[in-house]
Amino acid sequence: MTAPEAESLRTGAARRATGTGRLPVVAVVAVGGGIGAAARYAASLWWPTPTGGFPWTTFWVNVVGCAVIGVFLVVITEAVTTHRLVRPFFGTGVLGGFTTFSTYAVDIRKLFEEDRPGTALAYLAATLCAALLAVWLAATATRRVLLWRQR
Repeated sequence: MTAPEAESLRTGAARRATGTGRLPVVAVVAVGGGIGAAARYAASLWWPTPTGGFPWTTFWVNVVGCAVIGVFLVVITEAVTTHRLVRPFFGTGVLGGFTTFSTYAVDIRKLFEEDRPGTALAYLAATLCAALLAVWLAATATRRVLLWRQR
């Protein structure tokens, strides 16, 4: 091993030990999270949930976000090579900030507190099923489109 190679190994080990190599990842996740959260907030302003109403905005934000993540992950893992920060920026940051499963949990609790257990349970099950179905359908459709384009 040459001296520059040994120095490179020591520098890389030091960065991993101190976490400085992770700073760009943390930064892009934070920026992406802010963008995603702003988009989610805009959706709540555009389509507010009336008092006592079904939380459709949160439901559709989560379903759409899951569908987008299905497309995104297939594209970046199976179709194109991207910069190492694209996945944490968009997948973790933007889509993590956009989807809102914490608000989903709060909405369920509110529905129970409003003595609407049937609606709460329907919302709980519908969101889970729709989000999982959205990921699966989007990923499957994306794979089919990519295969079709290769022909």
